[in-house]
Amino acid sequence: MRAGRSSLGTAFVALTLVLMGCGSTDQDSEPSPTDGGVAETVVVDVQGHRGARGLRPENTLPAFELALDLGVTTLELDLHYSADGQVVVWHDPIIDPDKCRLGPNAPSGLPDPESASSDELAVRNLTADQLAGYQCDTNPDPSRFPDQEPTAGDLSGDRYHIVTLTELFAFVAEYAESDQKTAEQRQTAAEVLFNIETKRVPSEPENIGDGFDGETAGPFEIAVMEATAAAGIEDRVIVQSFDHRSLRAIAASGSDLALAPLTRDRVRNPGQYTEWGATIWSPRASTLTEDAVEAAHEAGLLVIPWTVNEISEMEELIAIGVDGIITDRPDLLLNR
Repeated sequence: MRAGRSSLGTAFVALTLVLMGCGSTDQDSEPSPTDGGVAETVVVDVQGHRGARGLRPENTLPAFELALDLGVTTLELDLHYSADGQVVVWHDPIIDPDKCRLGPNAPSGLPDPESASSDELAVRNLTADQLAGYQCDTNPDPSRFPDQEPTAGDLSGDRYHIVTLTELFAFVAEYAESDQKTAEQRQTAAEVLFNIETKRVPSEPENIGDGFDGETAGPFEIAVMEATAAAGIEDRVIVQSFDHRSLRAIAASGSDLALAPLTRDRVRNPGQYTEWGATIWSPRASTLTEDAVEAAHEAGLLVIPWTVNEISEMEELIAIGVDGIITDRPDLLLNR
């Protein structure tokens, strides 16, 4: 039985793609005259990885704004925990000088990424206000992301600083009411899902540094749940993590948030994740097989692999039945 979307709403998109090797087709499907494929309409969740990392510097308001402009159905992002106990949107445990610099309104004495130590630049050792003093608009890998540009957004401007999860929720709500956006774009923002990753690493507990015991939700998880509840969007939030203890702790707390274990290696029995409440499985795309997708669906899991940036690979994954794709280049899939 194919997995349903449960409480995550209906904000998936229908795409017409030419799929090779599809297991089933509609009677109305027409073969492609160019490659012998089958034109098929499929419904998938298009997740903008770190906003739209291939087009704008990652995990920033301009990146999320562009992703919404494009029409993604989910904003994918990363979470860390600040020195003053706030959930902040950032991937790395430190402020990377290849991505960030002191911003124009940086508070006095803020550690300079060009000269400070890793300990001084640790997200966990800086307050949310201090983190907002960094301008993170530098492309760390131009060869990998040649189309990434720090262009100002209509609403976000050049606010390429680190924001809190609460600020991101507020920005998306503002977008949904903005007369600078089309009716379709506003509707996208009003329905968009948030796939938020807790960046715990079992071997590096100091990255979050909240005393997590591995079983009970720590202050970090509690702050994530509180921020989501305060925004009133629990039915639009997925929590994902490579540290499955973080997800199990959220489940044990009684939360109804959707949970998605991330995996790097091939998984023989994805159904195991349903035992503690997961409803989504997000494997590394290169480890995924059609049999694994079928097994996950039989267990009631949605399958949303990461991180896929080539349209041919996207089409291959859709052909074997994935329910969504996490990508740095949502424009390639949405504009196909």
